[in-house]
This record gives sequence, C-alpha cells and structure tokens, in this order.
Amino acid sequence: MKVGTMVVAGNGMAKIRAEVEEVSLVGFESAWLSNIFAVDALTACAVVGSSVEGIELGTAVVPVYSRHPMTMAQQALSVADACSGRFTLGIGLSHQVVIESIMGLDFSKPASFMREYLSVMMPLLEDGRVSYAGERFKVNATLDSAVEKRPQVVIAALGTEMLKIAGSMADGTTTWMTGPATLASHTIPTIKQAAAEAGRPDPRIVVALPVMVTEEPQAALEMADRYFAIYGTLPSYRAMLDREGSSGPSGVAIVGTALEIEERLEHLRTIGVTDFVAAAYGDEDQINTTRSVIVSMSA
Repeated sequence: MKVGTMVVAGNGMAKIRAEVEEVSLVGFESAWLSNIFAVDALTACAVVGSSVEGIELGTAVVPVYSRHPMTMAQQALSVADACSGRFTLGIGLSHQVVIESIMGLDFSKPASFMREYLSVMMPLLEDGRVSYAGERFKVNATLDSAVEKRPQVVIAALGTEMLKIAGSMADGTTTWMTGPATLASHTIPTIKQAAAEAGRPDPRIVVALPVMVTEEPQAALEMADRYFAIYGTLPSYRAMLDREGSSGPSGVAIVGTALEIEERLEHLRTIGVTDFVAAAYGDEDQINTTRSVIVSMSA
C-alpha cells in the first residue's frame, strides 16, 4: 500500500510548493490537492510538479460540471507533461449545493452525467480522439500531446452506481469519509467486480481519512468532529458515515498511538486499499509528527 498525504490548497502557490517539497523529503510517495474555493488544483499540480521531483501529484478532486470533458482531458495531459508523468487526475461530481446553489448548473442525473463525461474524456486521454453523441455531450475532437502515457484517472465514487462507473470506465476510485467496514463490504468489492466485468485491470483504491498520532485520543476525536463537521452534513458523505455506523467524522478518523495507527493502516492494506492518503490534522507539530510516523510505517 502506497502512502500519500493531503496538501492544503488554500495557502497560495508558493506555500503549496513548499509543503509538497517538505512531504517529498519526509518520504511520502504522493501529494493530493483538493479543488474547492481557492487555488486551482490542476494549475497547482503543473506548477509544483515542474519543480519538485520524485513525488506523484494528484487532484482530490476536480469537479466535472464546471469543465467540459475535452477541456479536462487537455488540462490533464498538460499537467502530466509538466509533472513528467507523475500525475493522477482525480475527478468527481461535487455536491448538489455547490453545483446548483453556487454555480447555478443542473445537477440532475449525476451518475448519467459522469458516464457521458468519461465517454468523452477517456478516449481523448487514451487515443487523442473521440466521436461521441449523447444526451448532454456531442463531441467530435482530437488532441495532440507529448505525453507518452496518459495520466491515471480516479473517480470520487461512494454509491454503488458511481463505483460501477469508476470500475468499468476509469482506473479506480478516491474516497473520503469512508470507513474500513464500508470499504471492505461495499466500496472495494463493487468497484473490483465492475472492473473485472469490463475486462479492466484491478482498480486503484485511494482512501483518504483524517489521521492523528496522539496520546490523547478523546481530544483528537472531538477535534475531528469540529474540524471536519461540514462533511457530516453533505448527503454523499453522510451516507457513508451512516453505512459505517458513525455519528460524525470522528467515527472514521484514524486516531491513537503510533502502534494503533500502524494496526489500522495494516487493516486497510489487507482489505485491498492500494493508497492511503493521510489528512493529518491538528496544529503544525501534530501534523508533522503524524506525517513522520506514517511515513516510517511504510518504509
């Protein structure tokens, strides 16, 4: 199981580059940037990847509704070129409140939208051309790229239908607020079956969770519920927390001593997680300590 970390994407390009340099030196194999309401994650990956060597960069995740699939493919290939191939494109639907209330776009039939989106984007990434006519997209296009191997594509997939789409059309999934019981009983078997039925390789399972190494677990769990409170209110994440039997984010946070953290990460590996992405939280010292401990476990 590879080990990566989330990087704060709201601090400006210079700080993002410095943080990626730091986590690369610590020993993380990948750094993942969210794309919410601050720095554009694709641009940041291109800028950072062109100057920081050796570490994979990924987006977790870029919303699809605000970018045409041809534009997304073109950007992804450009970022992969800038990163010398060390780039994974993570995309997702986002949330109804964001797409409709903030962006003013139609969020109806989201799974169908993603299926059509990938029907346009994936051929452009793989072959540089697409001819597709669907309900939403009618695209006849070609793209030129210097990239020898296309970037991997992972989908933020939580529900059954989205996992089937991710398994049959992309390279895997990236999850958030999804605990080990749900991963083992729902996420991993659903996406692996879909990939197998489509004749695709075993999917990449990128799992991001809050994590803190601490001798005061109760305080850390309470902090998790405060710090990540918004995710307990968004329907897609709420569904995963409910499936796990968790009242809030603290129910899936990985908290405890170094030994306890190691045992929980080992369990993720045994159930089929291919990449663990640490969303270390707390103050600067707590984040640095957590990251150092996690990297030492993967050495």
